[in-house]
Amino acid sequence: MNIMDRQAKLRDIDQVIVRGRFKDDWASLAQFQVPAWYRQAKFGIFIHWGVYAVPAFNNEWYPRNMYIQGTAEYEHHLKTYGPHKEFGYKDFIPLFKAEKFDPDAWAALFAEAGARYVIPVAEHHDGFQMYKSDLSEWNAAEKGPCRDTTAELKAAFEKKGLVTGVSSHRIEHWFFLGHGREFDSDIHEPLQVGDLYWPSMPEPKDFNDVNGQPAPSAEYLEDWLLRSCELVDRFQPRVFYFDWWILHRAAQPYLKKFAAYYYNRAEELGYDAAIDYKVDSFAFGAAVPDMERGHFAQVQPYFWQTDTAIAYNSWCYTEQNQYKTPRDIILTLVDVVSKNGSLLLNVGPKADGTIGPEDTAVLQGIGKWLRTNGEAIYGSTPWRVAEEGPTKEADGQFSEGSAKAYTAQDIRFTAANGCLYATVLAFPEDGCVTVRSLAAPAEGKPALTLAPIRDVKALGWDQAPEWSRDSEGLHIRAPFVHSDMPVVFRVSLP
Repeated sequence: MNIMDRQAKLRDIDQVIVRGRFKDDWASLAQFQVPAWYRQAKFGIFIHWGVYAVPAFNNEWYPRNMYIQGTAEYEHHLKTYGPHKEFGYKDFIPLFKAEKFDPDAWAALFAEAGARYVIPVAEHHDGFQMYKSDLSEWNAAEKGPCRDTTAELKAAFEKKGLVTGVSSHRIEHWFFLGHGREFDSDIHEPLQVGDLYWPSMPEPKDFNDVNGQPAPSAEYLEDWLLRSCELVDRFQPRVFYFDWWILHRAAQPYLKKFAAYYYNRAEELGYDAAIDYKVDSFAFGAAVPDMERGHFAQVQPYFWQTDTAIAYNSWCYTEQNQYKTPRDIILTLVDVVSKNGSLLLNVGPKADGTIGPEDTAVLQGIGKWLRTNGEAIYGSTPWRVAEEGPTKEADGQFSEGSAKAYTAQDIRFTAANGCLYATVLAFPEDGCVTVRSLAAPAEGKPALTLAPIRDVKALGWDQAPEWSRDSEGLHIRAPFVHSDMPVVFRVSLP
C-alpha cells in the first residue's frame, strides 16, 4: 500500500468514527458491553504459531533474544545456523513451510477439547503477518507457507461452530529486533515502512514505563493502526486481543481510535465485538481485562479472562517445552470460572503445521472432562461465594507457578440451569465430602442459603450419593466415586 493509499485509509477510519456511535474517547468507549456469548463461552483456545516455531528454541521471543549477544539464543544461533549477518531471522521464513497444516484437523481438535472460541495470533512481535496483507509482503500468504493461514483457520472454525477472534502483538515490534543493530548482523539500514526489520529501535529499559524512550513514532503508530484495522476488515473478529505494550502513552490516541473503529464496524455489520487488554491499557469498562498466567484471588463483579499456555515455559512450540497435565488446566478453568472469568488456553503448533502429541493429549483430556461436567462451566455465573477450603490462589498476573496441592476441602462454586454446582478439586479416597458453605440455618449461625436441598447428583456417575445437611454443612457420601480429576456435584434447590 503506497503513501497515498495509506492516507486514504486513515481518512476512512476517521469517517467510520464520525458516523458511528463510538467516538475515540474513553467516555464514549465505556458504552461497550461484553457480548453475551463471550460471558457464556468460558473456554477458548489461543494459538501462537509463526516463524519462531522453526528454531523451536526456548520460547517465542527467540527473534529478539537471538540478537542479544551472550544469551542462550544467541549462542544457539551461532552454533546451529552460523553468523547472524549470514543467517538472520528472515532466513527462517523459507523453512516455515507448514507442509502438514490442516485447518480442519485443528478445528476438530479444538471442538473436541470443548472450546467455544479460538484466537490465533495474526501477528506476533516478530512482525511476520500470518495473513494476506496489503501493508507488507512479509506475510504467510506471500512467503513461507504461501497460504493465508488465518483465513483458512477462520473458515474451518466456523464450520465447527467456533467463534473466531484475532490477536495482534505488533506494537512490540517497535523494539523487538532492535538489538540486531548493535553488532554486525543482517539488520541494518536502510529500513523502510513495511520491511520485516523496520523499525528495529532501541529497547526500553522498563517495559512498563508508559513514557519509555524512544517512544513509538507517529509513522509507526499509523502503520500499527492500519494493520489493526486491516484485521478487522478482513476477518470481522468477534474478539480482538492485544498484548501489553499498548499501554505506552504514545499509543493511547491510536488505541482509542482503533477501539472506536472496531466497535463501530461491528455495529455496522451486525456482530458483537470485544477487545481484550492487559495492565490497565484501556479505561475500565471499555474492554475486557485479561490477566496473563494468573488468577484473581477473589470473585470479581465484572467479566475477565486469563490466558495461559499448555506449556509452563513457552507460548510457542519448542523442543524444551514443559507440559501441564489436563488436570492442571481443568483446575485453573474451574477456579477462573467460579470467579467470573474465562480461560484462554494457548496451543503452540509445530512449524510443519501439526499439533504435537503432548498438546493433543492435554486438549483431549480437557474435552473428556467437559463432556461430563460442562453444565457446571458453560453459561454459568458466580454464586454467593466462589470457593471454600484452605488452599488460596495468589492474586495477579504471572502468579500461576507450579501445580497446587489442593485438598478435599477445596471446593469451587458456580450456578447454572437453576442449580448450584460444587466442584471438589481433590476428591478424597473415602468419597466423603463436607460442603460447609451449604450448612443449614441454625440459631445464631446464618446460612448462605435458606432453601432446602432437593437432590444431590455426582456428575458422570449413575449411582446416587447419600447426603445430609446440618449446621456444619452438606455432608456427601459417595464411596463409589474414584477420580483423579475434579468431581462436580449438582445441588438442586426448589
